[in-house]
Amino acid sequence: MTPEQQARVRDLFEAALDREPAGWDAWLAAQASDAEVRDEVRSLLDHHSRAGAFLADPIVSRMPDLLADRGLEPGAAIGSYTIVRELGRGGMGHVYLASDARLGRTVAVKALAPRLTRDPSHRERLRREARAAAGLTHPGICTVYALEEIGDELYIVTEFVDGHTLRDEIAGGARPSANDVVRTARDLASALASAHASGVTHRDLKPENVMRTTDGRLKILDFGLARIDPLAGPVSAGPAALATLPGVLIGTPAYMAPEQLNGQPADARADVFALGVLIYEYACGVHPFSASTELARIARVLESDARPLEDRCPHLPLAIAEVVGRSLRKSPAERYANAGEMLAALDHGAAAVARRPSLTWWRTHQLVIMAVYVMASDVAWNLKESFVSAVSLWLFIAIGIAAALGGIVRGHLLFTARVNRPRLLQEWRRTARLNLVVDLLMAAAVFGDALLAVPTRALWAMLTMAFGVAIALAALLMEPATTAAALGEDAGSRS
Repeated sequence: MTPEQQARVRDLFEAALDREPAGWDAWLAAQASDAEVRDEVRSLLDHHSRAGAFLADPIVSRMPDLLADRGLEPGAAIGSYTIVRELGRGGMGHVYLASDARLGRTVAVKALAPRLTRDPSHRERLRREARAAAGLTHPGICTVYALEEIGDELYIVTEFVDGHTLRDEIAGGARPSANDVVRTARDLASALASAHASGVTHRDLKPENVMRTTDGRLKILDFGLARIDPLAGPVSAGPAALATLPGVLIGTPAYMAPEQLNGQPADARADVFALGVLIYEYACGVHPFSASTELARIARVLESDARPLEDRCPHLPLAIAEVVGRSLRKSPAERYANAGEMLAALDHGAAAVARRPSLTWWRTHQLVIMAVYVMASDVAWNLKESFVSAVSLWLFIAIGIAAALGGIVRGHLLFTARVNRPRLLQEWRRTARLNLVVDLLMAAAVFGDALLAVPTRALWAMLTMAFGVAIALAALLMEPATTAAALGEDAGSRS
């Protein structure tokens, strides 16, 4: 294969990764006429799909018998807990709904997979992590009630959370309001901050592990993959609690930080990254590193920057989008050190949004000025008809052109304020000088037009001159004031 063919193969392969696999063949046939190039690209895509398939379709979903060859039947007893029904299963084991005979409450019982409990050191680590999770008392964290050991089996008993997951909300299609996004981000950051302050890192934060209860509260579930840092808080876990199997990915790849994917130690900053991904996806319904395959998405997490959240969701406050952007940075050192810092940034951003002045007066000013443009054009038309001359004709044309130009620019600003407010200040700065020049030229043209009427219609001329002066004063005095009040003092200077 020639170097040109190899380059073409590489380009087509990279472009195909951005497309749905189902359409690869038809797309490739249209893009490449060289059969050798097509065959090579197809081969690469086939290997790519098979290499990443285990990430998109975990083995526990394809062969659930590997988890545990037996499940608990309804009515089975685990200590004082009676199994009602199975709620679900995953990589950590089975989860059951159960009743607590001693306290008369409904609980969730997680039966940990035997592969996680056979090794004595791993079993002891799970005990420590369950104790650490039980010490987390934040209302946004699912409470751990007990750790039950029956023979070789290990069970974690937790609060039963009745509601739906954040994944259900994302999949529902309806996008949340800006207030809902800010509230959800703050609630989750607050819960994680409590865990981080106790030295506990979740390491598997994702929409499936966040429940919204029937009364609207959020709960973070499943600290089963948590990492305990005895130096970061009051939890006493011992050095062994930091152990992680080398070369093993702990967590869900789509929500893992780059350092986790590279097999490096993960701390609270990995949770910050996962929370940034979760908020981004919740806000706009799209994963920040979305790709056609799981392997391609992992590559983007490692190598590509996410599209800014403010571009996808312009209705969100810019301050909140910036918090998410910092959380998604590749280097852990560039993110927030923990969820507590992230929560403080979210609070600061929310406060800034609350203090942000209304655009009502600024919008009103723009609409009034656009109406003034129409009035000025009408006045110029009447003067042209009353004083038929080349001067009045050209003044009318100049005023009409200025009115059209100014109306279009101000209409653009009003549209930006409506659909992309974070960009309004930038657009105002781009157009401020043009608006000023248009208004002053129109004022001068109206004033000059009025001079033609002075000899025969003095009162009409005086009123028209006053109208021209009013246009100039509105541009020089009123607009800077309304703009500064709405967009900030620096905007009022037309810089």
